[in-house]
Amino acid sequence: MIELVKTILFFIGMGLVGLGAVFDLIGALGLLRFPNFFVRLHAATIGAIGGAVYPLIGVALMAPSLESFGQYRWYLMGGAIITALFIVLAAPTGSHALARATHRAKVVPVEPKVVDHLEEDRG
Repeated sequence: MIELVKTILFFIGMGLVGLGAVFDLIGALGLLRFPNFFVRLHAATIGAIGGAVYPLIGVALMAPSLESFGQYRWYLMGGAIITALFIVLAAPTGSHALARATHRAKVVPVEPKVVDHLEEDRG
């Protein structure tokens, strides 16, 4: 029964690693195809979060079935989960700070501009 659970977790983990590769591909295509800096920054964040967090969670799910790693498989699992949590917290914060600094410095024009709440707050 335990071996069946380990096998199922291994294949779910492999699926999450594959899903992460898809997110990386989507993020790369977004970086190439999107029209301006701010939308490209969104694509980069999607690629960073989806392309890194899903594979890390997948590795954490695969770790219990890696018998050849011995006790280090639990360290691998814990490290993958902690790293995924750090990325989930740090990537959106970093991209928000970068977008806000770029907007305030007026380095890149925001076009087409529909609503600009930062400009409205500045008055």
